[in-house]
Amino acid sequence: MFLRKLSGFVQRLTHLATALPLALILILTSTAMLSSEALAAPRPLHKIGIIGGGQMGSTLGKLWVDAGYQVMFASRHPDELKSLASSLGHNTQVGTVQQATQFGDVVVMAVPYGALPGLGKTLGPALKNKIVLDVGNPYPGRDGQTAQTALSIGSGRASAKFLPGAQVVRAFNSIAASTLASDAHQSPLIAVPLAGDSHAAVEAISTLIHAAGFVPVVTGNLDSAKLFQPGSSLFLQALNEKELRASLANPS
Repeated sequence: MFLRKLSGFVQRLTHLATALPLALILILTSTAMLSSEALAAPRPLHKIGIIGGGQMGSTLGKLWVDAGYQVMFASRHPDELKSLASSLGHNTQVGTVQQATQFGDVVVMAVPYGALPGLGKTLGPALKNKIVLDVGNPYPGRDGQTAQTALSIGSGRASAKFLPGAQVVRAFNSIAASTLASDAHQSPLIAVPLAGDSHAAVEAISTLIHAAGFVPVVTGNLDSAKLFQPGSSLFLQALNEKELRASLANPS
C-alpha cells in the first residue's frame, strides 16, 4: 500500500516537472507576442509642427492646442511668430522650419503653394517617411509655374513630387480658414475631404481632423485630391458628411 502511494506521488512529481517548463515557455511566448504587438502598434501623435503662421496655420494650430496637442510654429522669421505662440499658451513653441519638422509627429505645410519645392529641397532627408499635411492651394497668379504644374497633374500628386519621401496628405485646403475658426465642433459637423497614398498617414490626419472639431471623409489616393482643389465643385464648400458624400457620389 505504501509503495503504491509512493509510486503515485513520484509520478505526479514527474508530471509536474515536465509540465512546468512547458507552462513557462507558453507564458514567455505570450509575453513576447504581446510585446511585439505593442511595438508594432502605431505611435500616438502628440506633436505637430506647423510651417507657416498665417490665417490657416494659426487657425489650425489653435484648434489643436485647444485639443491638447503640442504645437511648434515655424517660418523663415520665427521671431515674428512669438506673439502668436504666446497668445495660444499651453507651451506652444516657435522654431525654424528644420526644428518644426524634427519636432512634429506630423508636419503641416501652411504656406503659399509656390514655397513647396523650395521647402522640399531645404528639408531634404528630414521629410523621409514624415507624415505631411498639405493645406495650401495652387494659384497661378501667385505661385506661377508651380501652380500650373499642380493644377495640371493634380495638387495631391504635385505636392508629393515637391516633397519627396514624405507621406503627403491633402486636407483642409477646400474650406476657408474663417469657416474653420467659427464652425469647429458645431452640429452637424463640417466634413473635411482628405486624400493620401499612405493608409497610416490618412488615419493620422483623420484623427487630427476629429480633434479639430470636424469629420473626415476620405476621397481616395492623392490623385483624388483633384476633387477638392481650386476650380472643383467642392472647393470652398462647407458641407456636412452626408452632403459631401452625396457630392462625391454624383460629381457635377
